[in-house]
Amino acid sequence: MKRLILEVSLKPFPDFTSASVEATVRRILRQWQSLIDAAESISFLLWTGEGSEILEYRGQMENEIQWAQWVGIANDAPTPAWDPTQRALHSRRWPYRDTPSILTYGSLRLIVSTFKSLGREITGKPISVGTIFDPGPEFAESDFKYKRHPEINKGSIMGHRQWMHCAAVLHADAENYAGFPTGVPKGTTIGTFLGRQSQLFLSDLGFDYLWLSNGFGYSLDSWNVTGEIFDGQKFDTGNAREVNKSILQFWQDFRKECPHFPLETRGSNLSTAMDLASDGSPLREIYRGGFNLIAPVNSPWAAINGDYGLEIVGWLSHIAELPPGEIIPFRYYIHDPWWLNSPWLDRYGREPHDIYLPLSAARIGATGAISPPDSVSLLTIDDSHGRMPEEVPIEITPHLRRALEDFPDEPGLVTWIYPFEEYHDRTFAHPSRASEVFFGDWFMRAALNQGFPLNTVVSTGNFLSSRQANPRLYDQTLLVCPVPDAHTALEAALLEHVENNGKVLLYGPADHIGSSLKTLLGLETTNPLDGEVSFQTSLTPDRLHSGHFPQKLLFRPTLNGGGLNTVLSHPISEGLEILAQAAVGTETRVFATLRRLPKGGRIGWLRGALGETVSQQEMLPMPDDAQHWFRSERLMRWILEKFGCVLRFEKPSILSPDPIILAARCRGAWFFSGYSPSTQVMLQWNFPDGVPVPVGCDVMMANGLGTMTLPRAWHRECRIFVTQAATGEVTCREQYAGEVGITRRLRVGGLKNATVSFYPDTSLSEAEVRFQKNEGYLGFGPDIPFHRTSARLLVAENVTGELLVSW
Repeated sequence: MKRLILEVSLKPFPDFTSASVEATVRRILRQWQSLIDAAESISFLLWTGEGSEILEYRGQMENEIQWAQWVGIANDAPTPAWDPTQRALHSRRWPYRDTPSILTYGSLRLIVSTFKSLGREITGKPISVGTIFDPGPEFAESDFKYKRHPEINKGSIMGHRQWMHCAAVLHADAENYAGFPTGVPKGTTIGTFLGRQSQLFLSDLGFDYLWLSNGFGYSLDSWNVTGEIFDGQKFDTGNAREVNKSILQFWQDFRKECPHFPLETRGSNLSTAMDLASDGSPLREIYRGGFNLIAPVNSPWAAINGDYGLEIVGWLSHIAELPPGEIIPFRYYIHDPWWLNSPWLDRYGREPHDIYLPLSAARIGATGAISPPDSVSLLTIDDSHGRMPEEVPIEITPHLRRALEDFPDEPGLVTWIYPFEEYHDRTFAHPSRASEVFFGDWFMRAALNQGFPLNTVVSTGNFLSSRQANPRLYDQTLLVCPVPDAHTALEAALLEHVENNGKVLLYGPADHIGSSLKTLLGLETTNPLDGEVSFQTSLTPDRLHSGHFPQKLLFRPTLNGGGLNTVLSHPISEGLEILAQAAVGTETRVFATLRRLPKGGRIGWLRGALGETVSQQEMLPMPDDAQHWFRSERLMRWILEKFGCVLRFEKPSILSPDPIILAARCRGAWFFSGYSPSTQVMLQWNFPDGVPVPVGCDVMMANGLGTMTLPRAWHRECRIFVTQAATGEVTCREQYAGEVGITRRLRVGGLKNATVSFYPDTSLSEAEVRFQKNEGYLGFGPDIPFHRTSARLLVAENVTGELLVSW
């Protein structure tokens, strides 16, 4: 990895004397030595407070800092009715120890310089130190935000008007600040004030960069489904341009005062389209404004509430396009130094799914190249009491290093063409389409949470240019995207891809579809339906041990880009198949279709519906009751069967949550990564090359499918695919080499007159691979003939017993 970022609060320092600071820094460097060895450079991100130490800076090293010495919410918060005794951490605060040390600006400068000097001395690598600015009330006391300037707090995260807005303007202030020695004039923007204070604070204390936390600089309420232009009931896009302008003004004002220090950002907890449709967040303009920043990291929603769909979709949407420099940051949540949880030890239960899932997610650049993350950041290396448990670096380091080693190097099973430009234009240039923008990412988030294996993203612009650079890049992946507008370059490229034997799946409203796609998909638009609709599909469902999938769904046009308005444009013709329909009374609307072309190309369309409600009282959409309403997002996974890939679940009931599964490619192999909220759910699958049999797994073959029991978290390499008519258990195991010149061996057992397909490492030639019967001395049996069926696949037929694949 290019850069390792160790995030740390000041709680691990027993006091702020030189000897104590040095001892703690040495301990940190020792604990993380293995990861440090794997990085080209090291950064330390200090969570000193919540940024008010920057706002309050007077230029005096002897002044005291209100630092993040608390457990629970640092600033006064209203006591909720459900917690009259104030036991909850969001109701009050506790000191992290009986007598926290006093911190001054001089002490903080000492800590920064010690990290740099000892870091360089011990590691021999470049060292940088950053600090943070957070808009909320969580971490440290702030007289500036909550007593002197409450007018800047316009957001309602963590209480009414508790969240600072980047577009706020200050009232007059007569205090003496480093950047404003005669006081702050009325009307000074937060961008100007924070920028000038940051320039002096960062320079004087020796910091190298600033981290903008919790969505600051991107939107007002960075955690909420509703926002400045969407209240849950309607999209009021009349002020979208003004919101856009006010946010950009922050960046311009900040950079005028603090022009050169690099900025790194958390971004919102949501996605590009979600932020656009709810808050008018101008991500495109921020990226391209010359503000010297790095794109947001993946959010911690997965650790907080298990919403891996939101984490993956949000991150993919934020990195589909990148600011200049094209740096991709990854962040992993191991401890929380304020809220008495240590995700690796408790929320994750020491399972590595939130390492392998996001590190299976990749973006494709303009030339078709896939780049791994440039940095790995760990929040934080200390817990809420300042402890740094030794077992945490020992346990997570092997997973992080393996995940980076297995990072994708080509498109996965599904590639999402993300309409980054189009979504911005539809929000600001065509605001009547904000509902489409809202629907697109929320629908994909729910589809991923219901098992849709999305791991690769490419923006529309990069898709078009990468096709020119590498015409075969997308041959082995299913392209997925919202229905493109008529007469666009994307529409033409998708049509050409299908004509050349490619596979495409479109989703969402078809109001702006072109005539060629209309004809292929058999669609025509008519008057819309909504509300409670009956639903039926010919797609094979998951297997439920009890109950059944409902045959009705709730369709909310405001959340779904309009109503159900598609019907067949002509009688069903050759190659066209209706996959799902919805109806209100006698009126029927087409919900999903598929067209197979004579040369083998396939294109499908799924209207889709977000089966959730939105309320200003809830941060995230609330799902409809699965026992009464069908969730159409799972059709994205069910429809994969029409493209040659079966991914079904066998579940105790409809209430059993679906596993998350990502299917990535690296070094010629498939790498499957997953998380099973319920370990009672089983996977049934089959691919075009046969049933996957991952290394170290056992698969029950029956009726053309393989069934696997899924653990809580898994990450498995798969090079073996098996097709056989006989029922039985097929296994794949790593086998010791036992022979000079052999690097690896895989032992495949339980075969019964089977066809075995093998994906060799991309560095191998065919001559370096041997198929043998596993018998005799050390398993060196007679050779089994195989042939190449494509540029990368080796196949042996009619194999019974145990097969040894060696290279």
